[in-house]
Amino acid sequence: MLKELSHYENLGTPQYFWELFDILEKSNQVWTRKEVQEYFFNRLIDGRNIFDGCLPFMELMGIIKINKDEEIVLDVSLLEFLKSQQYLSGKLIEMLFQELKNDEIFYEIFCSQNISYDIIYHSIQISNSAFHFKYANFKQFLIDFDFLLVHPDKQVNKLVINSRYKKVFDKTVLLEIRKRKIGIEELKKSLEQQQTYGEEAEKFVLHFENQRLKNQKNIDWVAEYWANAGYDVASYNNIESKKQDRFIEVKSYSGQPNFFWSRNEIETARIRKDKYFLYLVDRDKIKFENYTPKIIQNPYQLVLKNNIWDKRVEKYFVLSKENNKNY
Repeated sequence: MLKELSHYENLGTPQYFWELFDILEKSNQVWTRKEVQEYFFNRLIDGRNIFDGCLPFMELMGIIKINKDEEIVLDVSLLEFLKSQQYLSGKLIEMLFQELKNDEIFYEIFCSQNISYDIIYHSIQISNSAFHFKYANFKQFLIDFDFLLVHPDKQVNKLVINSRYKKVFDKTVLLEIRKRKIGIEELKKSLEQQQTYGEEAEKFVLHFENQRLKNQKNIDWVAEYWANAGYDVASYNNIESKKQDRFIEVKSYSGQPNFFWSRNEIETARIRKDKYFLYLVDRDKIKFENYTPKIIQNPYQLVLKNNIWDKRVEKYFVLSKENNKNY
């Protein structure tokens, strides 16, 4: 869908669609494509005066149909959304994300490499660079409809997903984004089950932390959106903590405590020191009442630098220091 729309300049704005649907519903005439284009010609709406992609966009979305006589027919199910411009805009965003669930280009933009979580502003964010010039019209559409907002910190070159649309985002596309965190090679090795174990353990820790802090703190499941933070959960040491000061990496295991620790996670643990915690969750006991995971504070010292843990190198990253040569 995004590929078909990429050569248009403007995909539409809230005021444009509010007027379009209003005339299609309330006027006593059947509108043609040409008549709609003439109606909006040379007008300035939401700062735009070119509306080349609006009708093609709505047609691809299935909101309108254009017959062989170029007559426009509005989907009658949309009429219930014409309560207010804001309500209509929200419904259009919902419908758009439903349509994009199977769009490969969409997942090139909204992928785990481009998405992160801001623990200061408690918001999902996406890099500006995720939108290549070719899809600048899609980016502008999301900004015009307030799905994407300018980051509160002007020095951060990222956009923030409006909290009003978080449920829509989570419900429609987040699961697919999380699936795609695992590369093709890993999928072939059937690591889906390990991902499931990890997610179950993270949800357990979220519940555990809420119980520990008596549901009085806003705990963030960072790993739900950001794969490379170096930790999974941002929590608080105690109820009196003014800001998040417990950064938790969750590991699931069965039998003797064991886990894989990535280079990024180790470096994050080194930097955060006593504010970094490992929560080792025994998945064989996770359903037991009052089960408490094994909690290790500052694991960079207590695990990596401690001989009671057996550490093995499973694989090496090998990079040549020499100039390219023919071998």
